[in-house]
Amino acid sequence: MTEPALAARRAGVDLNEGAAAACGTFGELLQGVLPDGTDFLATFPITHGTRAWFRYDRGGPPRVYPANRTKSLGLVRAMLATGDAAGGGTLILDSDLLVGKGLASSSADLVATARAVGGVLGLDVSPSGVEDWLRPIEPTDGVMHPGVVLFDHRRVRLRTRLGSVPPATVVAVDEGGLVDTVAHNRRGRRVSPALAVEYARLADDLTTAVGAQDLAAVGAVATRSAVLNQRWLPKRNLDALIRIAGELGAAGVVCTHSGTMAGLLLDAGDPGHADALTAARAACARLPGTTSVYRSAPVPFGTVPGSTHAL
Repeated sequence: MTEPALAARRAGVDLNEGAAAACGTFGELLQGVLPDGTDFLATFPITHGTRAWFRYDRGGPPRVYPANRTKSLGLVRAMLATGDAAGGGTLILDSDLLVGKGLASSSADLVATARAVGGVLGLDVSPSGVEDWLRPIEPTDGVMHPGVVLFDHRRVRLRTRLGSVPPATVVAVDEGGLVDTVAHNRRGRRVSPALAVEYARLADDLTTAVGAQDLAAVGAVATRSAVLNQRWLPKRNLDALIRIAGELGAAGVVCTHSGTMAGLLLDAGDPGHADALTAARAACARLPGTTSVYRSAPVPFGTVPGSTHAL
């Protein structure tokens, strides 16, 4: 007697739970407006991020913890409705991204949510699929895509994949306070035609720099973008950080264009990185604000044990 064939697992029925993750981004390597009027940014993925666990419950309502993650709860409801899944489930989010600092905390929550819930329900959680899920919710950073990308954050659309930067460390200074990054990014940036042309040139320069794995050239673009951003959301430590970068031989300065942080960009692959990191932390500690360290995310970033989706 032959063994009966195993039935295919049915998403949302036999596959009841799943986990996923999404990385944050230390602000942007570049943010501006192109000559065609498109607002864009270049992501800088970091190892800090959000982890999401979802357990489907046919008999209960959708819930999210922490309870203040209402956007993620709304996304769960939308995905359940689209997946024609009766009931609800429990979503748990765990993030080490500070909120209101420009680290894409909200975007990481939503991307991790989409990946975890979509993996259980059998829905499209490809990068373009996640874009579709998030587009009705809010302007979004491009952290659903691996590596550095040029991203139209208002329309939630990928423009160009650039690749990954060499291993890098950011010694950051948080100047304090909170910025509503969604509200900030909804405000239009009026730029002159000449400035739009400069942003296009910087985008080309960044594309070349990432392709060549030239962190110093990446840092030059990031520093110029941080300087240009002073007209919209100034960082009082920027001039001091640029001076320190020159003194220490750092690759440049990178900032959270819609947040409260700026920092020194260091080459983590340099043989003298440990000494440079110590010197950078000491120099940044003398500036007003709180000092912390972030590291660039590898591509792929990693997985959550037992996850339905790898980053």
